[in-house]
Amino acid sequence: QLQLVESGGGLVQAGGSLRLSCAASGYTFSSYTMGWFRQAPGKEREFVAGIKWNNGAPYYRDSVRGRFTISRDNAKNTVYLQMNSLKSEDTAMYYCAADFGGLGTTGVRDYDYWGQGTQVTVSS
Repeated sequence: QLQLVESGGGLVQAGGSLRLSCAASGYTFSSYTMGWFRQAPGKEREFVAGIKWNNGAPYYRDSVRGRFTISRDNAKNTVYLQMNSLKSEDTAMYYCAADFGGLGTTGVRDYDYWGQGTQVTVSS
């Protein structure tokens, strides 16, 4: 029903910026809350940022608030994650995910569809 493809990852120095994109194909994209998650080697996948389907309101985990900005363009079926002031702790595989009808969801199990991920590496 929904396929997600991430892009925009890469290698950056600490303090730098990256912009991730997630292109969706399928049906009823506008009815999904979209989220970004990340997973570092040996660690659990964790919520990074979300954006609600009904009003586009963003929400973030505390450690990225003020540094990351999530946005969506429903006309383009695309969600973005602008990452500024990157830290080594941000190094991870970043995944785009979709939660049908969800509002303010942050759990991995809340999300119905997942992309294959894009790697973000922050050097110091």
